[in-house]
Amino acid sequence: MIISSARRAVPAACAGAAALLGTIAALHYHRLGLTLSHYDARGHLVVARRIVDSITPGWQQIGAVWLPLPHLLNMFPVQVDAFYRSGASAVAISIVAFAAATGAIAAIVIALTGSHAAAVGAAAVFALNPNVLYLQSTPMTEPLLLALTTAGVALLIEFVARGSGRASIVGWVLALACLTRYEAWPVTASALVAAVWAFWRRREPLSIALRRVAAIALYPAIAIVGFLIFSRVVVGEWFVSGGFFVPENKALHDPVMAAAELWWGTHNLSGYLLVAIGAAGLGVLAAVGLFSRRHPEALIATALVATGSLPWLAFVQGHPFRIRYMVPLLAMEAVGAGAAAGALARLKPPKATVPTTMGQAAELAALALLCVVAYELRPLDHAAPMVVEAQWDRPNVPVRATVTQCLAGWREGEKIMASMGSLGHYMQEASRAGFQIRDFLHEGNGDIWLAALDHPYPFADWILIEEKAEGGDMLAQRAREWRYFLQGYTRVCEGAGVALYRRGLGNDSWGLERPIADSQIPIP
Repeated sequence: MIISSARRAVPAACAGAAALLGTIAALHYHRLGLTLSHYDARGHLVVARRIVDSITPGWQQIGAVWLPLPHLLNMFPVQVDAFYRSGASAVAISIVAFAAATGAIAAIVIALTGSHAAAVGAAAVFALNPNVLYLQSTPMTEPLLLALTTAGVALLIEFVARGSGRASIVGWVLALACLTRYEAWPVTASALVAAVWAFWRRREPLSIALRRVAAIALYPAIAIVGFLIFSRVVVGEWFVSGGFFVPENKALHDPVMAAAELWWGTHNLSGYLLVAIGAAGLGVLAAVGLFSRRHPEALIATALVATGSLPWLAFVQGHPFRIRYMVPLLAMEAVGAGAAAGALARLKPPKATVPTTMGQAAELAALALLCVVAYELRPLDHAAPMVVEAQWDRPNVPVRATVTQCLAGWREGEKIMASMGSLGHYMQEASRAGFQIRDFLHEGNGDIWLAALDHPYPFADWILIEEKAEGGDMLAQRAREWRYFLQGYTRVCEGAGVALYRRGLGNDSWGLERPIADSQIPIP
């Protein structure tokens, strides 16, 4: 249990209200055609689908760049074409995760402040944010991350403060979070270190504190090590940290600029007042956790701010700015805002059921917080940064459809060579024209793909090349570096930076006796 049975009602009510709100929002964005407008939303569906639907189906198709849990959860539902094409099953997972995260945030605030009103205020800060509402209306993986990290933190706080719950349950939740998105790794590490501190501040010997927390840490540690071994087996690297973006961020090698981008993105996702209130609450939690012997577990809640460490590091390495990477910080903002509202209750539950002066003050503070939420947030705001960012690729969809029309001569059994890393979203789009993942030859096909990179003619009837985005994909680079790569293929058509080549038009041989024309080499 996250909290005692007498105090489960508010988190459960918040979760139920969030589930209803999330469903309404998902239907709203579906009607607007925005459910799959983000290219990564389609990419996640493709990875889940290809585990079964592939030239070489099997566990290797899980991949080793994105973490596996979201795709494993959706692996069987997306084998149903209707779910794969619409993303409905993945959206359902996101809605459930959104509801769970909202309930967990309320539970954390109640556990630390004892104020139900502050818990409702914190839940509103999170659940009414239009950027969060949009993401939970898509197959993206952030909602599941938010659910598991907030639930893990809530469980850990209860485990430390009241001795309730089992270490194995806390460990499993954190392990699942670490198999969802990389942001969970620093959150888990920070929360476990804070738990050791909290046990020690409660006058437990350090050796016992370490032993108790180690019983929890074992589970996420096994999950992370298992993933690293899997990555080594599948792609030959322990950890894939580069090669999938072009360093173009102005914060490259500039930690201060990267921190400024993090700040700019966070306040644009919610507003200055809410960020300020959340930051104040974060300060309260840190101070109480560090200096109070009665409530050192408050420090555990601050671990949620560690979700910002990953985008900060990515920006320093030159990763393009994406405001989506700051959305997980909104959970910390909500908890901090709830803590600020409940600070008048002195971070402890009221001892009487009759409202006290402190209790009334906390309720007034929570009401003021709700007023700020009403002022700064518009739950279904179409101009919300996350909604706008998700539509960057939308104008290209109808243009790429002309490429799909050029595949009218495709026959069942013919293979289309394409890089899933750059055109996975197109593969999902093509499902509406009847194409399956097994019709594509991609990186996940192992030795077949590698052989085709040397001589595609025996393996691929068609070749799709992304020529512009990120400087062109690996096939575009291959064609530039080796002039004979497209020997025997004819450029059929192009659209939105995607070029389509067909094998053997007017030449059924490998055509090695005649060099490819320079005009056939794609230039981004």
